[in-house]
Amino acid sequence: MQNVTLNNGVQMPILGFGVYQIPDVETQAAVEAALAAGYRHLDTAASYGNEEAVGAAIKASGIARADLFVTTKLWIQHAPAGSVEEDTRRSFGESLRRLGLDYIDLYLIHQPLGDYYSEWRAMQKLNQDGLARAIGVSNFHPDRLVDLIDHNEVAPAVNQIETHPFHQRAADQALMVERGVQIESWGPFAEGKNGLFTNPILSAIGGAHGKSVAQVVLRWLTQRGVVVIPKSVRPDRMAQNLDVFDFTLSDGEMARIATLDTGVSQFFDHRDPAMVSWLGGRRYS
Repeated sequence: MQNVTLNNGVQMPILGFGVYQIPDVETQAAVEAALAAGYRHLDTAASYGNEEAVGAAIKASGIARADLFVTTKLWIQHAPAGSVEEDTRRSFGESLRRLGLDYIDLYLIHQPLGDYYSEWRAMQKLNQDGLARAIGVSNFHPDRLVDLIDHNEVAPAVNQIETHPFHQRAADQALMVERGVQIESWGPFAEGKNGLFTNPILSAIGGAHGKSVAQVVLRWLTQRGVVVIPKSVRPDRMAQNLDVFDFTLSDGEMARIATLDTGVSQFFDHRDPAMVSWLGGRRYS
């Protein structure tokens, strides 16, 4: 498995297993199958409601903790003014408890909303104390990312954002490289939107390499240096998604995939006022 080196020297597997939208009752079995297939990087969040199941799978696997890279995420804190830092530490502790772990490899602010400056100050302390080996953000557009970097002691190690062939985020990635932030993709397959799995360009490239469209997409991302966390509940697909390091896309193939970029989200815009209000009204521990 290839690794990327984060801005604080921590090694992060470039390919991991995500559990977003896997029902809690199915998560333990899915994660156990993923670990058996060879995944060592797991991505969950407090808002997914399945941290306990992820932790149970880790425990059942018998894999040494040092051999795993575990990410979870902090939801928007709704504590009264002045106590967001304390509430962030409480939420982190709850995630640790549910996962059954002593530390987290990567702790992310899930949404660029609310008092995320107070959250970040608390997370910097968690990082300094060794409870979170690396800290980062998710869904931050370039302006908010730069503002956070410029006004804090620790720059985010990772920014996890929607990244797939129809929303490629090349300019965002260039800025992150400049600022020392690792880009990570969520939704690498765009949940099949826009006919991704039957796209003629991706299908033709896959045929040339004897690979599936999913494998082409994952290779395209990892070849760009993008960390990616595909999700599946099928062991055969899990194994297939790992099998993407035995071929290389040519410059011409990368250029053909670049033509698929629409430059817009296939889901929603975090800068849309209605979405900001909807996300801000959600409550999770």
